[in-house]
Amino acid sequence: MTTLAIFHKAFAHPPEELNSPASHSGSRKPKLPDETLREFVSRHPDKTFSMTFGDAAALAHVRPDNPFSMHQRLFCGFDDIYCLFMGSLNNLNQLNKQYGLAKGSNEAQFVIEAYRTLRDRGPYPADQVVKDLDGSFAFIVYDSKAGTVFTALGSDGGEKLYWGIAGDGSVVICDDKEVIKAGCAKSYAPFPNGCMFHSEGGLMSFEHPMNKMKAMPRVDSEGVMCGANFKVDKFTRVNSIPRRGSESNWMEWDAH
Repeated sequence: MTTLAIFHKAFAHPPEELNSPASHSGSRKPKLPDETLREFVSRHPDKTFSMTFGDAAALAHVRPDNPFSMHQRLFCGFDDIYCLFMGSLNNLNQLNKQYGLAKGSNEAQFVIEAYRTLRDRGPYPADQVVKDLDGSFAFIVYDSKAGTVFTALGSDGGEKLYWGIAGDGSVVICDDKEVIKAGCAKSYAPFPNGCMFHSEGGLMSFEHPMNKMKAMPRVDSEGVMCGANFKVDKFTRVNSIPRRGSESNWMEWDAH
């Protein structure tokens, strides 16, 4: 358990299928975000750093015991953009060079720069930028000025992310399944590998950006319906505007 992010439903628009009707009729109800954040911080009070942005968002990060592990846990903020990064990128040096960053910049710093480039009209579609990342990774970006959320999980399964719906409809994203289960009751699911989520554009696969995502009903060991899994629908293509080099960026995501 190292990373937690909570976003108000007005800023993040998660898929409706994450919400399970069983969450509100069962004995264990989803918690409010404040309670989930408080419990997360209380587990490692001396090592946890957290930030809240009014009612809009909360970010929390537990400093790892071994900062040199392959499963890095990084937290970084720049220009009102904050990034929680998990894992590592094999091609970080090459990416830093490509984006004009200093040689020693870490993965979280790189992701913020890549996000800024995309936001301010980057040369590539967002899926292409994320597809260029080589390694086991997961990241959560919060742009506090724009009120947007951008999350992605690598396709190799080396890192795990879970997401769910809190008691007030907020989106909770965490790398610890137990935290999500406790905070979201039955309204949670694993975040799908090889996918990215943007609060305006929704969920899409960066490996198969021309295919729609399909919600797959999920039942737990008690036979209760939970938040849905999402998979690439190989048979349904999206209607997309033709890409035009430097003119295309993730505002085109809405066309997916």
